[in-house]
Amino acid sequence: MAANLWEPWEPSPQEPWDRRRAAHLMRRAGFGGTVRQIDELVNLGFDKALAMIRESAGLEAFEAEMTPLEKSLVSRQEPQALASWWLLRMAKTPHPLLEKTTFFWHGHFATSADKVADSAAMLRQYRLLREHALGRFEPLVQGISRDPAMLIYLDSTDNRKTRPNENYARELLELFCLGAGNYSERDIKELARCFTGWEVRQNQFQFNPHQHDSGIKTIFDQSGPFGGDDAVGIVLRHPAAARHIARKLVRFFCTDDDVVDEEFQPLAELLRENDFDIGKILAVILSSRFFWSEKSLGKKVRGPVDLAIGLIRLFDLNANMNDVRGRLAGLGQLPMFPPNVKGWEGGTSWINASTFVERINLVQFLVERIPAGSAGPLSLARVTRSQDEESRRVIEDLIDVWFAQRPPTETVRELMELASQAGKTADMIKRVLPAMAAIPEFHLA
Repeated sequence: MAANLWEPWEPSPQEPWDRRRAAHLMRRAGFGGTVRQIDELVNLGFDKALAMIRESAGLEAFEAEMTPLEKSLVSRQEPQALASWWLLRMAKTPHPLLEKTTFFWHGHFATSADKVADSAAMLRQYRLLREHALGRFEPLVQGISRDPAMLIYLDSTDNRKTRPNENYARELLELFCLGAGNYSERDIKELARCFTGWEVRQNQFQFNPHQHDSGIKTIFDQSGPFGGDDAVGIVLRHPAAARHIARKLVRFFCTDDDVVDEEFQPLAELLRENDFDIGKILAVILSSRFFWSEKSLGKKVRGPVDLAIGLIRLFDLNANMNDVRGRLAGLGQLPMFPPNVKGWEGGTSWINASTFVERINLVQFLVERIPAGSAGPLSLARVTRSQDEESRRVIEDLIDVWFAQRPPTETVRELMELASQAGKTADMIKRVLPAMAAIPEFHLA
């Protein structure tokens, strides 16, 4: 039964709590980690590992460290630099689940600095997304409806009762809350009237009562002198809202494959029963049979951000985020710069003949940042009896912690031969990782 998919998974001799599954948790609930961190999760056991993923230890000190950078970026008005700053947060955050979920909402409520061109506005939107990332959905929607960056992006900065702007109303229904086919053109027009008078003045949200249409509106057969707050509440009570958000969460955290209605419907019901509490639903997802099944394991293509930040966290690299930013822009995924209001398509759209080569180049660029002569950038250095044993260990460790699906046996043998031609562990990794990046399985999360 579909409901069983969202019941808690339990390790067993046939499905043990091991490195492969701990790495899966760190990739999906964050951006991956070092081998040492992955092994620590294994040693903790499944239940304690899940609890640790949701903890925020060290976050206060981290925020204090990042705040001066925020102020500097706002004063410089360089949105590109703001993207570098967010990449740095992803690489160094002690609470990856919060940052990963904030990035999810950024793709959901997609707003680009290309059009907004205001670092302060984009930063305020980021803070809004982060504040509500693991909270209830309605306060987030209410906040984003007033967000200056969003209103600028969707041309709603001057929304007058004599000339309602329908852009935000349309996207609120189609992309943000319900999905296509669950509303009419009349619903859009009536909803747009609710948001009249919602303006941006001096880079701040302002309600202008003189430009608000206070007349009766009818949305989904409900009538009244609704304002914007009322309209959001009506939209979120629509039966399609929980289904839409549940589907988006499953596609982002579990699988690129299509999920049939009966599979995620129980999750949608849980979402509604819990008043759209995203943190609670993510706890259900991350502990569920679905998340730990072959329906999820290895069923996502690594996006460019996941690819870059995953390698940076795996090797604990001190990469220049401005350089990383430039490469991610070339690969089509740069924080603060989604391509359009639909966000990033994801899935197999990340891979084509051109981007595949650039992804390999990105891997080559990052592995060159591993310190020369380092004995154990994987935090795995230990005494071995031969070069062959060392190369075999390095390859198997990399497969354990990076590959969601094991490469073919012959490919593994070739990688071990390549590693055996190098010297120390760091040199092996620098030699084999770009070769690994040419393997399709390398790009699955």
